[in-house]
Amino acid sequence: MAGEVVLADADAQGVVQVTLRHTGRLNAMSRAMWRQLRDVFEGIQQRTEAGDTGVRCVLIAGEGGAFCAGGDISEYPAFRFDTAALRDFHENDVWGGLAAMLACDVPIVARIDGACMGAGVEIAACCDIRFAGQAARFGAPIAKLGFPMAPREAQLVAGAVGDVTARQMLLEAATFGAADMLARGFLSRVVADDTVAAEALASAVRVAALAPLAARMNKQTFRALKVPLPHDGQAPSAIEKIVNGLPGPYAYADSSEHREGITAFLEKRPPAF
Repeated sequence: MAGEVVLADADAQGVVQVTLRHTGRLNAMSRAMWRQLRDVFEGIQQRTEAGDTGVRCVLIAGEGGAFCAGGDISEYPAFRFDTAALRDFHENDVWGGLAAMLACDVPIVARIDGACMGAGVEIAACCDIRFAGQAARFGAPIAKLGFPMAPREAQLVAGAVGDVTARQMLLEAATFGAADMLARGFLSRVVADDTVAAEALASAVRVAALAPLAARMNKQTFRALKVPLPHDGQAPSAIEKIVNGLPGPYAYADSSEHREGITAFLEKRPPAF
């Protein structure tokens, strides 16, 4: 099973729940899930643009005691060692999902349980309010897999967790507890593990009870104050120049480090870089 991103109908308060579900893999994101994430949030945005005020807040969570443990590494050998396929994965599948979340005018609350690694940090970074249980863990230890974070994703993560924390995550493969990420400004609140679901839902209900147009306008203002999303018709940004430059950020696809990191993980042994 490739996992799925499940959208529930809005409740009476106008809260819709989006669930990351990949049983047995701590909700690791497969390619199919990234595409579903895009479809879900583009659909929510289309409803708001059509004047539908029935969706007032989105609550996103993982299933089974984890938020998202990263990408589904079991899929990686099928495409990551080819430059064009690797670029397509990051620029279209992954960034397509993240960009749809960033472009959504409806407030998004994250409920973070357990593992929040790599792709999980990226998804959480797209949310407006973040609740975490005390046992939640955060990081992006992809250096152990022999590859860097894609430029757009690195820009997103650094903007959300801070430059110092992003460098520790990517260069040191450091992981952090919930209390540390609260102190570093990434989390809104840390609560007991057995209350995080109720606390996050209560926050979503509070958001949904307020003026929906004001919330959407606030999100549009916040978005305008940040670096524009790509492909918006403006002059190329610094990140666009990196992505489209030569030899390009995906030229490492067939490198020995990349192959060794992923192969070692799948073979459950330490990599030999």
